Amino acid sequence: MTNNELGFHGQKRAGWAISGIVLGALALSFLFGSFYIVDTGHVGVERTLGKVDLTENRPGLNFKLPFLTQAYEFSAKEIALDLDDLKPKAADNLSLQDLDVTVYYNASPDAIADLMVKYANASQYAPGAILPAYGIVYREARGAVYEEIAKIDSLELHKMRDALQTSIQDSLQLRLEDKDGDALQISRVVVRALNTDPSIEESIREAVANQKKLEAKQISVDIAKKDAEIEIERARGIAQANSIINDSLTAQYLQHEINVALQSFAENEGQLVVMPANMQGFDVILDTQRFPGSDGNQ
Repeated sequence: MTNNELGFHGQKRAGWAISGIVLGALALSFLFGSFYIVDTGHVGVERTLGKVDLTENRPGLNFKLPFLTQAYEFSAKEIALDLDDLKPKAADNLSLQDLDVTVYYNASPDAIADLMVKYANASQYAPGAILPAYGIVYREARGAVYEEIAKIDSLELHKMRDALQTSIQDSLQLRLEDKDGDALQISRVVVRALNTDPSIEESIREAVANQKKLEAKQISVDIAKKDAEIEIERARGIAQANSIINDSLTAQYLQHEINVALQSFAENEGQLVVMPANMQGFDVILDTQRFPGSDGNQ
């Protein structure tokens, strides 16, 4: 064989090898392009020549037309959506310094294909799966947060975090149901940070301090009331005792006491006692000093 013949056969064999490689690659592409695997907790949605198949494919092995059909894997799990650095206004028209909220939602597996068609540009691509209607939930969640914050005074917000989370969840759920029925469900809302303006924080501290002072004054008032009640009861007891004594004083008892007193006066030298003749209603005059110039003899 001449060198030309050898060269020709070598080129021919090289061409066959390249063709085999190309055909093998095409076969592999055809093979692997004809199926896809959907992970647990996800659903698959197919689009063929621009048309979306509205029947969702469940987790596991799924087949499709190679090259012509594109498969999209959407998450049907709970999705966390963060709203950070919000500055909504409270009911008293004061803005918060910082508000961070996380909304947890999930899409109904049977509604994901419809959501993909309706909100073509609202899905969020994430590692492992596409997050359905993410942009819609984000927009409505932000609106619900601002709406519910506007119902509460800034000084009260720090005491109403649980109630605020519930009201945001309820408001957001109603917003989404008005749009898409039960396709999207809000499982929970968490207020991660709620920081009011520094001037509001100072007002909160003053309000707490004033409340403590008010409570202390109220305690003082209660103590004063109790002391007054005790004095009233003591006075009432004295009055009742005097009433009992007065009721027990008879003319005979008073005469007996007078006689005892007169006897005592008689035993003290240098005393002067003036008595009316009838012994009724008289005044007893006692001079605790001797008469001037008296030496004991009258």
